Amino acid sequence: MTIPDAHRLVRDLADLVAIRSENPPGNEAEAASFVAKRLEDMGLSVTLDVFKPGRVNVEARLENGPGPVFAFNTHMDTVPAGEGWSSDPFVLSERDGKLFGRGACDCKGPLAAMLEAVRMLAADRDGWSGTLLAIFVADEEIASEGAKHYAAKRPKIDFAVVGEPTSNTIYSAHKGSLRPLVRVHGIPAHSGTPHLGENAILRAGELLSMVFEEHELRVRTHVHPLVGEASLTVTRISGGHADNVLPGACDILFDRRMVPGESEEAVKAEIAALIDRAHRLFGLRAEIVGYKPTTGSATETDADRPIVRTSLAVARRHGVAEPGPFGFQGGCDLVHFRATGAEGVVIGPGSLAVAHKADEFVPRDELVTSSLIYRDVAAAMLRA
Repeated sequence: MTIPDAHRLVRDLADLVAIRSENPPGNEAEAASFVAKRLEDMGLSVTLDVFKPGRVNVEARLENGPGPVFAFNTHMDTVPAGEGWSSDPFVLSERDGKLFGRGACDCKGPLAAMLEAVRMLAADRDGWSGTLLAIFVADEEIASEGAKHYAAKRPKIDFAVVGEPTSNTIYSAHKGSLRPLVRVHGIPAHSGTPHLGENAILRAGELLSMVFEEHELRVRTHVHPLVGEASLTVTRISGGHADNVLPGACDILFDRRMVPGESEEAVKAEIAALIDRAHRLFGLRAEIVGYKPTTGSATETDADRPIVRTSLAVARRHGVAEPGPFGFQGGCDLVHFRATGAEGVVIGPGSLAVAHKADEFVPRDELVTSSLIYRDVAAAMLRA
């Protein structure tokens, strides 16, 4: 079977890192054009799907006889570069076998490795049969708008591998998230006569105590063997509009992490019940005024499914001593591919421990190995 070209793989990663697709604002159009050209040169039919100005998905297809439909997926956006870098974050640099740059592991490393895997599969079509998809999306880092947009088309996909930094181990489950914005109401008054009003910030403090109790006594009892405990916490709070006015409203952003098996509808009902309980117990007046966008719900592919068993075996064959399966504490786009009916796993070079940080890097050897793992998982599933 065709082997990876390590120099080409690193060159592709360097070119991708040089393309600024920080999210926000998340203008992935240039990255999408680069990726589309590479895929077209491999013989795939490619569509650029612009679902918002500057927000573009790449959808590529290679049909190679009868058989299943297998999809590679990862995202083209990165978090902002930020400060504290030892070198230019948009110029790939190598030190001690590590490739540094914004997106090197999250997620342009997996993207470059998937491109190399597609090249190898396209060059050796006698070894597999079916349809190979390469679906590279926009906006994973904020709201997964690209993956949601693609999944809403209800494409037929049997198996999917989602690229995220896992140190080439296999993740078959991840948490989901909901972020309700809760507004606590008070009554404005002059701060010199607080008895004439109701301080929304102080009232919010009562709700915060209830949030802590809800997490400790109820939410964290939802436990999944791979991703651990569900959680409820607060990540933002704001209130008041003048130094000398009793605040009439205070907004609190909840962060509710869900585990596989929990539904968004049930969790929304739990949060509404918490607010109702606060009203009954303390006369607190509060409401959910909206939900901030997130990557989505929790999901899991059962460990006995073919894509999981095959991925574990392939990773072992390529030297991953303890391949899993494991589970992400955060979210990713696997849930949206699962929503199409696909079985899927998450695999990729690099570590989450360095993602989103200054001096983000991917080990060079891991990057090359990931292209082989991607190639062999796809080839195995396309013989199913």
